Amino acid sequence: MSEKKYDLIIIGAGPAGIATAVESYVLGMRNILLLEKDENHNATIRKFYKDKKRVDKDWKGQEVELDGTIYFMDGTKESTLDFFDSLLDNNILELRTHTEVQKIEKIDNGFEVAIAGGSVKAPHVVVTIGRMGKPNKPSYKIPSSIKLKVDYTLDNCSSNENVMIVGGGDSAIEYAVDLCGHNELSICYRRDSFVRASPLNQKNIEESIKMGGIKPMLNLDIEGLEESEGRVQVNFTNGEIEIVDRVVYAIGGTTPSGFLQSSGIDELDGKPVHDDNYETNVKNLFVAGDITQESGGSIALGLNHGFAIAHYIMGLK
Repeated sequence: MSEKKYDLIIIGAGPAGIATAVESYVLGMRNILLLEKDENHNATIRKFYKDKKRVDKDWKGQEVELDGTIYFMDGTKESTLDFFDSLLDNNILELRTHTEVQKIEKIDNGFEVAIAGGSVKAPHVVVTIGRMGKPNKPSYKIPSSIKLKVDYTLDNCSSNENVMIVGGGDSAIEYAVDLCGHNELSICYRRDSFVRASPLNQKNIEESIKMGGIKPMLNLDIEGLEESEGRVQVNFTNGEIEIVDRVVYAIGGTTPSGFLQSSGIDELDGKPVHDDNYETNVKNLFVAGDITQESGGSIALGLNHGFAIAHYIMGLK
């Protein structure tokens, strides 16, 4: 049974988690453990960003001045992953992948973090798990006969399929635009416009609709799905139906409330409660990154969270 002690344990190897480790190391901390449940760092980017997707520092046009030592620039999915690879190449910390945290328990001298095969301890713990690690799913049940035709990423999509994308945010639009040259494509959204998306994505979807590459299905709510001769029948609340080969949901993600609650972290309006230093109601237990943001997604903000937490822990703030 493992029960090793560290100075800092970080849960989640995304931008905020890596930044917390790097900035803490720069300030003199050496005994740092980074835990990641997936097979590599930045699992959200790997799973939910399409290949060659543009990644902007100022996400959705939100200008962010970087506070720390990490100089992040605009790029693509691939260059962004390479960038974080380079930060971890210096072996400044211990990274354990395929390691899911089961529970964080407060003890006298800090925290005990339960993982498969034992536990690890540290006086400070930072939770940087993302929202998209747990994608939102529809409230209605997906029949087992069509589960292989219902997805949350584009991984299983094939050319020449009739695909319906459900959602109206950036991911939904990017999925639709990416597929429209190779597939018969529709996008279903419960509102009458794509106001939640970035200006660039709004422009792209408008152009694709105008050119006839994407069929817009706006102001429609889905009541449920069923099988129809090996395909997916989409039933709408207004009585209309649409039959497609595949449905892809891109309707955001949710905070893992059960995990936060079991760790003693309070939530308000779907987000963990924290102060200006990202410390939760539990002293020396911090949150950072997507989980603290309204809709998630800003890498630059996650980097700044890591910088702020590191300075606070090291007594420099």
